[in-house]
Amino acid sequence: MITYQCDRDNIECTSSICPVCGERTRLVRTDIFWCEDCQVPLFEEQCGCCGKMGRRIGSDIRPVFPEERLLMETVSGQPMKYQKDSVWNAAGNRYYANGKNVPFSIKQLASLDADVIRQRIKEHEEENTYEYFDRMIERFVSANRNRYEEIVSEATTYIRDMTQGYDARDMFVSFSGGKDSTVTGDLVTRALANPRILHIFGDTTLEFPETYAYVERFKKAHSKTTPVLSSRNKDKDFEQLCQLLGPPSRVMRWCCTIFKTGAITRKIQTLFGKKERIVAFYGIRRSESASRSKYDRESNSPKIAKQITVSPIIDWLDFDVWLYLLTTGIDFNRAYRLGYSRVGCWCCPNNSGWSEFLSKVYMPEQSKHFRQMLVDFAVSVGKPDAEVYVDTGKWKARQGGNGLEYAKNAVVEFTPCATEENAFNYDLSKPITRELYELFKPFGFLNYEMGNARLGEVYVLNRRGEVALKLQGRIGTNRLKVTILNVHIAGARSLKTAEERVKCQLTKYQMCMGCLACEGVCKHDAISIREEDNGSIAYQISDERCVRCGECVGHFNSGCYMRKVLATKRGV
Repeated sequence: MITYQCDRDNIECTSSICPVCGERTRLVRTDIFWCEDCQVPLFEEQCGCCGKMGRRIGSDIRPVFPEERLLMETVSGQPMKYQKDSVWNAAGNRYYANGKNVPFSIKQLASLDADVIRQRIKEHEEENTYEYFDRMIERFVSANRNRYEEIVSEATTYIRDMTQGYDARDMFVSFSGGKDSTVTGDLVTRALANPRILHIFGDTTLEFPETYAYVERFKKAHSKTTPVLSSRNKDKDFEQLCQLLGPPSRVMRWCCTIFKTGAITRKIQTLFGKKERIVAFYGIRRSESASRSKYDRESNSPKIAKQITVSPIIDWLDFDVWLYLLTTGIDFNRAYRLGYSRVGCWCCPNNSGWSEFLSKVYMPEQSKHFRQMLVDFAVSVGKPDAEVYVDTGKWKARQGGNGLEYAKNAVVEFTPCATEENAFNYDLSKPITRELYELFKPFGFLNYEMGNARLGEVYVLNRRGEVALKLQGRIGTNRLKVTILNVHIAGARSLKTAEERVKCQLTKYQMCMGCLACEGVCKHDAISIREEDNGSIAYQISDERCVRCGECVGHFNSGCYMRKVLATKRGV
């Protein structure tokens, strides 16, 4: 049961939208109940199977499959103890068997040998059947039939309303291989009675092996109906970037922009061409995190322009997602059977200690390799006890580029020109190339004819043909002189702001490593970024498509996303 409060009308309701004023309501509490007779969790207090009243057991709950149950039992030294019981995991990672709490502590995992646990599990695999589990799931589905019909009916109506006026060719499902996007994709195809809705799999290259296996099963099962395409950043290697930027952390997860957002943005641009608006269905849910609890059900994408993001299951609990999967019987990622509550990048710094332990058990070689990579990084930046730093999880809290050579590019050093007003001399860490001038296109139109070629002068003109900037710097040298002749560039209204805008682009020139973030910012598809055969980055801005809005200049801190990632005290 979910209870909301509308503070405006001072009423309680069961929807995130007030039935009176239509405004967003505030979540008060969620309650999941337990039926002692049927031995299953309930959404409503009264059991839909036997009719008896249940007692509250938690705020959310998910099923524990036989594979996870055996692991939990093995860790506790009691393999197969709960095989015949109804085992569930409630919010807060609390295990319940037949509605009673199972003593289990995550803290004990640090002292366990994952190799030994793996071997002990294998000893009981044959007898660890689904016989009792399947019977329990049948009771669970029967007891919560009303809830299933309620959430499916509401989501179906919502999807149909949101797609009015759109052709199937104007929409896609963002498909991660996780349970939420699986449910969303199934709901969309059923609601629109159209299995041809495109699914885009965002392959970060860091997915679980079980995720890749599931995606392949999905493709094979829907090969004649549902098109599935993958988006992948083929130019970047995760381990190489970890050496350059440091491993991603909870504070700065640069991997999402480089391996997910940038790649899917490029795929969208390729597939949807000049379409002005497209609908993207996402499996986002508010109960997943505090930050997502503030999301709207539909919104313009903050990362991918021209995209309307629609989230049909935004108010669903884990309980609801599993009710849908187990009622419909559709296939899903096997990683959940092993005990993972969430499936994303297997080495994400946001993963829990339990998830990390699971990876040590089921992905031993990859886990050991990743740990060694973290240790090597810790040593390279001078951590006094690298292994302790890694094993205690302190690497997850790291931020900035302290100790990294590449971070030096985040600093743009300059001195005001003593002989010319509003002129600044910049000492760049990267020699001047023709590529530099591309980054000045958002300020206006480049004119090479007006300047003195011998001095390396290039002028930037505004739409009226007036000179806004004068650039002076010879190709191959590191000193650039910029004279600001008109402060009204990229939304600036003062000399100080205009100079900051110039510095943004110079920072971008020094730091660009092709993360593709800028491509995603430009809703006019004017920016094109590619990596050349020699490893250099080609950053191009189309004069025809660029409207000089300046969004790409100031969207990220100091102009470049990498500057944000590698910010140090000196560079802030």
